[in-house]
Formats: sequence, structure tokens, C-alpha cells
Amino acid sequence: MRIIDAHTHIFPTKIAVKASESIGNFYGIPMHSDASPESLVRLEEELGSERCLVCSSALSPMQVESINNFIAGECEKHPLFLGLAAMHKDYENFDAELDRALSLGLKGVKFHHDMQGYAINDPKCMPIYEAMEAKGMVLLLHMGDARFEFTNPKKLAEVAKAFPKLTIIGAHFGGYSEWDEAYRMPRFENVYYDTSSSLFMLDPQTALRFIDHFGADRYFFGSDFPMWNPKQELERFLKLDLDEETRDRILYGNFAKVFGL
Repeated sequence: MRIIDAHTHIFPTKIAVKASESIGNFYGIPMHSDASPESLVRLEEELGSERCLVCSSALSPMQVESINNFIAGECEKHPLFLGLAAMHKDYENFDAELDRALSLGLKGVKFHHDMQGYAINDPKCMPIYEAMEAKGMVLLLHMGDARFEFTNPKKLAEVAKAFPKLTIIGAHFGGYSEWDEAYRMPRFENVYYDTSSSLFMLDPQTALRFIDHFGADRYFFGSDFPMWNPKQELERFLKLDLDEETRDRILYGNFAKVFGL
């Protein structure tokens, strides 16, 4: 099998344990690992991944540039990594920073609106999405959480409709814990999904229903490291009753096509 892990998080080694614990506290879920690049490389090599998409979210505008420098530096150090930039709605010179992110080799932007504390369709986010669309960047969105309204799938639908040429990845089957809302979302040609942090909650039949409903060509495999062990997430994924061609598209082919690998 050829494998790409389409959803992972990394932090500088000196804060990797603290960062992982912070994520665990936010969700009330014990973390599998620290969030260091070295730990991710080791686990992805054990899995046999060819690439993994790495990111980190900016909880304040002041963090944007340093995160982007860090992600780009780790991508240069580890050929396994493909990076996304961080951005914040209150970062003033976002257009120039998006250009800088592209020049650093970063392919798009990851937002975690629940942790950042504002909605996917916040008016300040819309010009950022517009600029990303014009630059051909990919937008990865944390999706869904019953505790918040920030990432409700209905808000993703508004963004997808407003920016039809913006490639969007709705993480967590498009609606972590908000499964009914996620399933009711209209199908958009510019929206993809990943399997991260979902298969521990969804029974295989429900997961297959989602894949059939939106189309197998819309899905990427993702582990959500450090929350989960990539190898264990692959084992969960392989329990789905998928034919070999569909399995291989989700594990590798869909992502490779979208990211031009």
C-alpha cells in the first residue's frame, strides 16, 4: 500500500510535550505521543508513509510568522513532510504572509477555529480565503464540535459556496461529533474530507455511508497525530469494507492528485 497521512500536527521539540498535553486537555482525550517532529517521523516510518501533511494553528496573530518559519524549516529538514501555514483572522498583512508562505514551500493554510475562538465564516476570514483562492492555496479546516458553533458544517457550506475555486479539506469526516450536520452538508466540487479523529467514534457502517454519500474520491486518510498513533488509525481504516481500488485512492491517490504529487 502507498500511504499519505493527510493530517498531523507538530511543535518544536522543547514544547512538544506541553503542546500535546494542551490538545489533550482541550478535548479530554489522552494523547498518544508528544508532538515533536522526531516522534512523528519515527511513527510515520513505522507506518510506511510516503508523505505526511504537517501543520500547527496560530492562537494569536503574533504566532503566525514563527509557526510558518518552524513548519517550513521542518519540511526542509524532513522530506517526509509537506507543510501548511498558520494564519489568524487578526493578522493584518495576511496577503504578504501568504505569499511568503508559498515562497517557503507551504501549500496552504490550517485553521482550527474552535481553538482560535472565532467562526469559519467570520467576516475577517473571508478576505483571507479570497486571497488563498487567488493564489491556489489549500484550506484545511478543523470541523465540528458539539461544544461550539464556530466549526458547524453549515458554516463550511457558506465558505465553499462563496469561494468555489478554493480547495477545502473538511477534517474529521467534515464534522467531528456533529455527524448529522456533516452528512446533511451539500456536496461541493471544491470540498474534500479526511478520516482523522473520527474512526474511533464512527462505527464502520456509518463511516462507509459518509464515503458513499460524498464519494470516495473526496476522502484522504489522516491520523491527527499526536492525538492518535498513525499505525492504529490505519488499522481502524482497514477495517472498513472497501475494495482495494477505493482503499488505495483514500490512502494515497486522492491526496496525490489534489496536491500534485
